[in-house]
Amino acid sequence: QVQLVESGGDLVQPGGSRRLSCAASGFTFKNYNMAWIRQAPGKRLEWVSTINSNGGSTNYVKSAKGRFAISRDNTKNTLYLQMNSLSPDDTAVYYCATGSFDKWGQGTQVTVSS
Repeated sequence: QVQLVESGGDLVQPGGSRRLSCAASGFTFKNYNMAWIRQAPGKRLEWVSTINSNGGSTNYVKSAKGRFAISRDNTKNTLYLQMNSLSPDDTAVYYCATGSFDKWGQGTQVTVSS
């Protein structure tokens, strides 16, 4: 069955970095655009970034530009989100999903706090 399993969330100090991973299985990962979406406490889902199927094109929400980097390894069926210069505003549950948002993972918590 289709599975997207996020990992890498943790408590991070402001200004710190963290890399999230999303392991995909049950579908042909290399054929799909992929995305990261987050939900901060008490707030709506927010799209963060998208990468196309071969990794050649990426897009970011304005607040993530220059700080976050989405990437993928199609040989490992894995999606990544490198997050740098983290601030408390980045505290959220981070989900990976297909680019059409029809497949989602369970999420991983990132908390940015001193």
